[in-house]
Amino acid sequence: MRRLLILLITATVLLAGAVPAGVVGSPSATAGESTAETAQAAQLAQTQADPTCEYPLTLEDATGEEITIEEEPESVVALQPSDAQTLYEIGAEDKVVGMPVSPYTDYLNASADLDITEDDGVTPVAEEVIDREPDVVLAANALEGDDVIDTLREAGLTVYVFPTSESLDGVAENVRLTGELVGECEGAADTLEWMDERLSVVDEAVPDEDRPLAYYAMGDGYTAGNGTFQDEILTTAGVDNLGADAGIEGWATISEEVVVEEDPEWIVYGDSAEEPPVREAATSTTAYENEQFVAVNDNYMSQPGPRVVLAIEEIASEVHPDAYEEAESDLEIDTDVSTDDNETADNGSNDGSADESDDASNEESGDGSADDAEDEGSSGDSIPGFGAPVAIVGALAVAVLLARRQ
Repeated sequence: MRRLLILLITATVLLAGAVPAGVVGSPSATAGESTAETAQAAQLAQTQADPTCEYPLTLEDATGEEITIEEEPESVVALQPSDAQTLYEIGAEDKVVGMPVSPYTDYLNASADLDITEDDGVTPVAEEVIDREPDVVLAANALEGDDVIDTLREAGLTVYVFPTSESLDGVAENVRLTGELVGECEGAADTLEWMDERLSVVDEAVPDEDRPLAYYAMGDGYTAGNGTFQDEILTTAGVDNLGADAGIEGWATISEEVVVEEDPEWIVYGDSAEEPPVREAATSTTAYENEQFVAVNDNYMSQPGPRVVLAIEEIASEVHPDAYEEAESDLEIDTDVSTDDNETADNGSNDGSADESDDASNEESGDGSADDAEDEGSSGDSIPGFGAPVAIVGALAVAVLLARRQ
């Protein structure tokens, strides 16, 4: 399993190593020189990997738009729940002047006055955003090419559209970028360190354990396959993803015959559902026979933000309880590294890191689980800022239970 901070550094090192042949030292270079150069490269990589708040800042976003931020922003609008989650986790909540305020962000305890969405709690209203005159607008990938983005840019607002988060590395990179975009680089670095620390427990716990097959049931036959961060959540937590093993790409439906044939040992689902949202045939699987279910906080599982690590912890601790407990003890990780939900509720803000993993499964989440999805033959190609169920559930959900699109 990857360590987020190390990988961000490693990626930079690899890029730094791809230099023209003429720039590389001659074969006669001494070992001492090589060591010094390596140390310098590593130091440079660390510097580049850490968020750097220097302005003016010019970046190209996922739409190919080049944006320039002349000075540190004082006001920010988050168009999607995952944008809001990241802002709160890095300690930038005081700069937020607009965001979705709905079941998909209730764990952030934001004021209703900040809401910029339609009655569905999902769709941003361009006029609401424009009226708040934010210095910068953060937009999750699902809004790429959306009319809302065009309208905001035509109104003169600076809008940054994030690339799709298909992995934990992508989530970590978005945390780093958010810190730079809003002037909270220290908070972003602290959040990345916190994520890395939490993942180190799982990393220690699962390598030598058996990897049971798990079915992530989103509802109406939908599941997450290859190329989704939910797939990596599952594999990082120490289980094999049935969707990926069955050849599912992105978010799509899987037949009940395949589920029964694969015979998962565990079923993972969003905790807004009272029971696993599976079809009747799936009740004959080993997971059902042994009642091996993991109900994970919907918002943590579906939003590509820092709290994905809590979803990973929840799954790992349920599937590999003894190994997880031992690893947590061995690494002496303080599981209370951040403000818990009760304190957040009192203060109305987050200190920049997520709450206890134990609270993750008990927190109130959005209504909507993926069982709002319909049309068995379709698949989701893009996920708004709230990850998997969105394109699928989001598009379908609005018609049913507000579906999710975070």
